[in-house]
Amino acid sequence: MDADDKRKELQRRHLEAEEGGGKERIERQHKAGKLTARERIHQLLDENTFEEIDKFVVHRCTHLGMEKKKIPGDGVITGYGKIEGRLVYLFSQDFTVFGGSLSETYAAKICKIQDLAMKMGAPVIGFNDSGGARIQEGVVSLAGYADIFLRNTLASGVIPQISAIMGPCAGGAVYSPALTDFTFMVHKTSYMFITGPDVLKAVTQEEVTKSELGGATTHTTISGVAHFAAQSEEECLSQIRELLSFLPSNNMEDPPYQESADDPDRVDPQLDELVPSDPNQPYDIKELIVSVMDEHQFFEVQPKFAENIVVGFARLNGFPVGIVANQPAVLAGTLDINSSLKAARFVRFCDCFNIPLITFEDVPGFLPGIRQEHGGIIRSGAKLLYAFAEATVPKITVITRKAYGGAYCVMASKHLRTDVNYAFPTAEIAVMGPQGAVEILYRKELEESSDPEKFKQEKVEEFRKTYANPYIAAERGYVDEIIEPRQTRTKLIRALEMTANKRDTNPPKKHGNIPL
Repeated sequence: MDADDKRKELQRRHLEAEEGGGKERIERQHKAGKLTARERIHQLLDENTFEEIDKFVVHRCTHLGMEKKKIPGDGVITGYGKIEGRLVYLFSQDFTVFGGSLSETYAAKICKIQDLAMKMGAPVIGFNDSGGARIQEGVVSLAGYADIFLRNTLASGVIPQISAIMGPCAGGAVYSPALTDFTFMVHKTSYMFITGPDVLKAVTQEEVTKSELGGATTHTTISGVAHFAAQSEEECLSQIRELLSFLPSNNMEDPPYQESADDPDRVDPQLDELVPSDPNQPYDIKELIVSVMDEHQFFEVQPKFAENIVVGFARLNGFPVGIVANQPAVLAGTLDINSSLKAARFVRFCDCFNIPLITFEDVPGFLPGIRQEHGGIIRSGAKLLYAFAEATVPKITVITRKAYGGAYCVMASKHLRTDVNYAFPTAEIAVMGPQGAVEILYRKELEESSDPEKFKQEKVEEFRKTYANPYIAAERGYVDEIIEPRQTRTKLIRALEMTANKRDTNPPKKHGNIPL
């Protein structure tokens, strides 16, 4: 075979690998509203930057007729490329090849990518579209999953890990996405569950569709397993690119700076009227967030799950920040089990990757109720407390209105090593709200009063003037400055500049024991 023949043989093998499971299966993929594994990669990455690894790998199974069925690539495409000029590693499961099922060699390809990403300090993005473990390979396919899970765990907090569910993801396969930092799903075409509808019906007699059990809506609103849901795969890929624009490539780097034309001294007089004079009237905390951030941009994470707390990414004077904010428009901004878990995980992610934390606080306390207590609200609230206390990145808190009881402590209070604590003049910092305090402090007087309602209102106003304000906390140094709401953007930017070289550490230990 001469050089020309060898070149043609190489081209033939490339074409064979790029055909995946063949034209018929590719057409079936498109008819289902899904891109192919290769199309996903090329649409995500900067043009002409993808470099494929292990393109010609085939499985080694010799059972059940598999020795006669070998397709180059073996059902997963792996490699690296660039997003906005920055290195990323990828694997993309190919449903057209053996239903995307995982084999020993398939898992080895993914593990190689994970190992390279750790060595080079770059994010890993995984597109999941698989029928699960390859049954013909038995335990070696299960071993492959465990090899991947181990690497997910070791990479946690070292490099960003992103999962995109682009089709089925069931059984043991779900644990890799669950271990990663952010999970994306697509409406109508993707789903995740441990046990499918057929097995559920046989074992528990429960009838449910795949979408109801583990679709994008379910996991972004009820379970909280997924962080983002897109209407199409193209939208999903765009969301991944946007998310990465806020993240450093690894835990040793700073988040990427983007020059901003937005004036750091810009003020918004309308913020002076944002917090209602009636302490029981709700308002939308996102109005404050959007107002003060660069170009009024806010990239919200888990927007439909535990909506009583808001988390996400934004920029202040070009620098990425993580936002955690109570939402008075939902459940009065109280903390419950789900909101505590949502915020705790987000806080820990930001701390892993050197992203400063901005907390907007308006919290009347923890959500009361038997279901919350029996569900472990104490343990869940402790997770958020632990996350804020453990974090060593710059931390800045703005109390806009209520900061009551234990919830005041939990929401990045000065006592948890928060660097700068601001309060609006409308802030109410107290053990509890005026109504509850008066009912406890003046219980006997209320019982003996000829006009208990009038007496109660007088005492409520007296309590509000004396205690439900930011000045006592400011006198103690628990609040560094009471600011006009219109100044919020400028104050936050100056505080970030001041804390830019912050150095803080935790005591030497293997790791803490967060109350899981």
